[in-house]
Amino acid sequence: MRVGIIGLGNIGGHVAANVIADGHEVTVFDADETRCEALARAGAAVAPGAADVATASEITLLSLPTPEVVNTVAEAWSKGASKGDLLVDLSTNSPDAVRELGVRIAAAGCELLDAPLTGGAAGAEARTLVFMVGGDRRAFERCEPVLEKLGRAVFHLGPLGLGNTAKLVNSLLAFTATWVSLEGLSMAAKAGIDVRTMVDVVRTGGAGNFFIDAMVEGINERGRPTQFALALAAKDARLIEALGRATDVPLPVGSQLERVLRSAVEAGLGERDWSDLVVHAEQQSGVELRIAPAKA
Repeated sequence: MRVGIIGLGNIGGHVAANVIADGHEVTVFDADETRCEALARAGAAVAPGAADVATASEITLLSLPTPEVVNTVAEAWSKGASKGDLLVDLSTNSPDAVRELGVRIAAAGCELLDAPLTGGAAGAEARTLVFMVGGDRRAFERCEPVLEKLGRAVFHLGPLGLGNTAKLVNSLLAFTATWVSLEGLSMAAKAGIDVRTMVDVVRTGGAGNFFIDAMVEGINERGRPTQFALALAAKDARLIEALGRATDVPLPVGSQLERVLRSAVEAGLGERDWSDLVVHAEQQSGVELRIAPAKA
């Protein structure tokens, strides 16, 4: 297929490289020209703007940081698109904003799918992403052959906006598990319990989660290259709160989570990787969280 990719950051760049490797005719654009140059060496054509990507492509994937950027780029894309072209937004967005954008894209004679993902930059590179897709079934079937080779699972959830609904629910569970685990380990450490021992207790007792079961093993490593910035996590938390209001579902925990992530950004951690949320837990509790190596 003729596939366009706009946004070549931590996820989009790896997605683009894999789409090229899959043999598609790929056209890319990013405001950072160095990102485009790397993919040009891999075989992509580089377009001067979003409209030019649309002109060259039948399907275009977006991987962008915020709903505002998505709207701006989608408007530019539509000016170069032909009737029937498909825009697939991989970004995390507001379901209502996606549906509003879908109306504008349809008015241009094109189609929109929201297809946010989970798995991060590492998953994008290793083809282990999970895609959550909302939109017309026939449009989904057009892009499914592209998406299914980029990850380990592709779910079609239903109408436009439900892809992002699923993504925000997934993020609520992931964010909450991470922060409440850090809170619990902080209490244990401050009371004098060794962090490794506390982790072993929780795992043995059956109260674990994805953070305790695996991610906690990396809390000693700080200052990793940023793959998912805490500022973006805070943005997603705001979208989760908005979804709660839109669905009339009270989110007492989700709302508090938004405050925690906003506080982390205000503490100067916004550009740091998500894994450095442990630093904010230490700042708030006044105790260092370090874990000894697991026993063989």
